[in-house]
Amino acid sequence: MPVKIRLQRHGKKGKPFYWVVAADSRAKRDGRFLEKIGTYNPNVNPAIIDLDVDKAVAWLQNGAQPTDTARAILSYKGAMLKKHLLGGVEKGALTQEQADAKFQAWLEEREAKIQGKAEGLAKAEAEAKAKALEAEKAVNEARKEVAVEEPAEEVAEVEAEVEAPAPAEVETTEEPAADEEKAAE
Repeated sequence: MPVKIRLQRHGKKGKPFYWVVAADSRAKRDGRFLEKIGTYNPNVNPAIIDLDVDKAVAWLQNGAQPTDTARAILSYKGAMLKKHLLGGVEKGALTQEQADAKFQAWLEEREAKIQGKAEGLAKAEAEAKAKALEAEKAVNEARKEVAVEEPAEEVAEVEAEVEAPAPAEVETTEEPAADEEKAAE
């Protein structure tokens, strides 16, 4: 029975959530599985991967073949490295303590990278919010200036109406033009 380490999709439409499972390769994608190894949530940045590395390594040593995506996840969490180091221990190239020390050093380095990415994303989000706030403040100031200028413009319009000729005078100047048009007809 060929065993595959693969993803099993869960979650709702547009919001996938995956289980990392060891399953018979003949089983359906979301069908029977032998053992649940972990979970993968790609909906957040950085993605959340919860993986039992020891179970994954045990399946890999027993001959389970990961799919491409599962291989990337296993590599990201260090299961492939741990399998490689255990192979070196079996061949006598390393001691178990050396292999564990190398694996722990790699895990700490990886965790620092992940933490740095999360902090960078949080910083970028805070800067974006600050820029948006400054832009909003500028728009509000412009609105206040326009609101202050409008009453002054209204006063100027009222003063202009007072200085303008009376409506009766305007009508008298228009009436002769109307009479001339009728005479021309």
